Amino acid sequence: MSKDENKENEYREKLTPEEYAVLREGATEPAFTGEYVDMHEDGMYHCKACGAALFSSDSKFDSGTGWPSFANPMNLEHVELLEDTSGGTIRTEVRCKNCGSHLGHVFDDGPQDKGGKRFCINSCALNFKEE
Repeated sequence: MSKDENKENEYREKLTPEEYAVLREGATEPAFTGEYVDMHEDGMYHCKACGAALFSSDSKFDSGTGWPSFANPMNLEHVELLEDTSGGTIRTEVRCKNCGSHLGHVFDDGPQDKGGKRFCINSCALNFKEE
């Protein structure tokens, strides 16, 4: 078994089937079903697969889209942005730079006073740690 296969098996054991489908296979959780959609506590959101710190609650805002939305990542070095042409549209996919897990997508309809970006992230791709 290759090193990559071993790592994927570790993710399969660690993650629920929904988390694995989102993080490792690029699926999307249904809107308004994630545990962090309406969360307003102070803290940090980490990658559920590897634990990398990704988004601060300071940049979280209510977009009304049904997924947690952030104006920007805690550090742009922690995320990777890739062109996504699945589903017949062109979007920008957001991945964890540390482990390559799919987190969600970024759009240009966020708060203008915070740079105009909306990082639309699946709740099940995140672990929240309160400050």
